[in-house]
Amino acid sequence: MTEITHCPICSSIDFSPHLSAIDYTVSKESFAIKQCKGCGFLITSPRPDLAVLGSYYHSEDYISHSDTSKGLISKLYKVARGFTLDRKHRLVSKYCKGNKLLDVGCGTGAFLNHAKNKGLDVLGVEPDKGARAFAIEKYGLSVCDETMLSEFEASSFGAITLWHVLEHVPNLDERLDQLKRLLHPQGRIFIAVPNPNSFDAKHYQAHWAAYDVPRHLWHFTPVTMRKLLEKNGLHLHDVLPMKLDAFYISLLSERYKHGRERYFSAFWNGVKSNLKAGKHAWSSQIYVIGK
Repeated sequence: MTEITHCPICSSIDFSPHLSAIDYTVSKESFAIKQCKGCGFLITSPRPDLAVLGSYYHSEDYISHSDTSKGLISKLYKVARGFTLDRKHRLVSKYCKGNKLLDVGCGTGAFLNHAKNKGLDVLGVEPDKGARAFAIEKYGLSVCDETMLSEFEASSFGAITLWHVLEHVPNLDERLDQLKRLLHPQGRIFIAVPNPNSFDAKHYQAHWAAYDVPRHLWHFTPVTMRKLLEKNGLHLHDVLPMKLDAFYISLLSERYKHGRERYFSAFWNGVKSNLKAGKHAWSSQIYVIGK
C-alpha cells in the first residue's frame, strides 16, 4: 500500500480523517479518505501500489471498461450516456479551436466514436488494454496507450477531454503539464469529476458511489480544482453541471447503503441534489479550462 504524505496541491503534510469507504465494485475492502488541513483536498490514502491498482478495475460492473449491459443499472447508465454524448459533442464544438480532439481515458470509445461521426478528427488515449482493444475493434478508432502522450506534437489539439478520468490519475501535476503542452493556445480542456460537496455526497456519506475507492485516488471540490489548475498555470473559464449523474450515483448509492435497489429513493435524492446544487454543487461537474 502507498501512503500519500504530501498534498499534491499545497504540499501540506497535515491531514485529518474524512471517512472510510468500501470498494463495493471489486474487492469489498475498506479504504480511508483523508483531508488536507492546508487546502481541504480529499485524498484516498493509503491506496494500492500502482503495480496492483489495475486489478481493482477488473469487474464486469465497471462499465467504462467493460461496456456491459448486465443488470438494470447498467442498462440505465447506457441509456443516460446516449443522451449525454450529443451534449458533450456540442459543448466541445462550441469551444474547440479547429476540429482536432484528444479524449484521454476514452474507455471503450463511446464518446470518441460519437465525436468522430459528427466530423471531428479524433484520437483516444486509454491505459486499460481491454477497453482500448474494444474501442479499436468495435468502432475502428485510433486509440493508444497513455505513454504516448509525451510523443504528440505540442499545441496540436483544439479540445482535450477527460470524462471522469482525472480522479484516476496518480500524478496530477505531470498529467496537467502534458495536457497544457498539447493544447492549442485558444483551445480548451474539459475535465468532468464527481463533487463531494454535492447534496447526494453529503446524504450518502461513506456509501456515496462516486467515492469509488480505491480507483478514485482524488476527490475534487470546486475550490480544490481551482487551486490545482492555478498551481499548474491553467485558467478556469466555466463550471457546468452533469445533471443526470445525480440520479445514476444515487441509484448505486442506495444499493450500497441498503443492499438492494431503491429506485424511488434514488430518483428523489437525485432530484433534491439537482435542486440544491446552486451554481457549483452538482453531483458531477465539467470544468472548462484554458491556458
